[in-house]
Amino acid sequence: MANEQFKKHKKIGKREYERELLRLQVEMIKLQEWIKHTKDRVVVIFEGRDAAGKGGVIKRITQHLSPRDVRVVALPAPTEREQSQWYFQRYVAHLPAAGEMVILDRSWYNRAGVERVMGFCSDDEYDDFMRACPDFERMLIRSGITLIKYWFSVDDEEQEKRFQARMDTPTKRWKLSPMDLESRDRWQAYSKAKDAMFAYTDTKQSPWYVVNADVKKHARLNTMEHLLSMFDYQDLTPKKFDLPKRTGISGEYVRSPMDEQTFVAQIYPKEKEGKEAKK
Repeated sequence: MANEQFKKHKKIGKREYERELLRLQVEMIKLQEWIKHTKDRVVVIFEGRDAAGKGGVIKRITQHLSPRDVRVVALPAPTEREQSQWYFQRYVAHLPAAGEMVILDRSWYNRAGVERVMGFCSDDEYDDFMRACPDFERMLIRSGITLIKYWFSVDDEEQEKRFQARMDTPTKRWKLSPMDLESRDRWQAYSKAKDAMFAYTDTKQSPWYVVNADVKKHARLNTMEHLLSMFDYQDLTPKKFDLPKRTGISGEYVRSPMDEQTFVAQIYPKEKEGKEAKK
């Protein structure tokens, strides 16, 4: 019998999706202000299959938030110098200060996933990570950091559809990396790596929350709703007030000649021809 959490549901309609998305984004603003007020430190990890829609969820979460208070960290491959450091070191540099939320688009779990499957780390490095990771996360939690981990699950048929869509869409083709192409042939290897990772790191202190990402819109709303539920936040939105009358404006200022400035060409709106112009 299928897991209750992964039953097939009717897809949400566009209007309902947009209404719920806006409602949740407003709540995200409230959460941002609450974290600033309480000086909390929050780390949210996004992991999962390639093309599972992690980036789309992050985009919707942060769309109306301040990048000074909610930072997205997506690190590139480590440099030669970083490879010589303690494995967790480059991630520690991006941990939040008081009043900040940091969203990790991929994280230290690269070692348990892509590095393990693709052979980018040794067996000893992998084993050391698996032993050290739970202790590292407990250390973060003891220091006062709120750590939330999401795993985005997508079935192989849906992943293949999304890979094909990336190939067919010029604005998405850049997302199809050589690593993505390699992962298509290593589905089972990634599944085994994920299972092993969960066995070590899905702890009571720092559990994994699995998101069914087969339908992107559902995944976005469900993740945002769950993230908000993790905090007992209050609405600190400033009350609306009348703007005072502007001061400091007089007839003393004379604007410099416009022909002495370099303007961007006004191509839009374009002139319409024929019948289109008359409408």
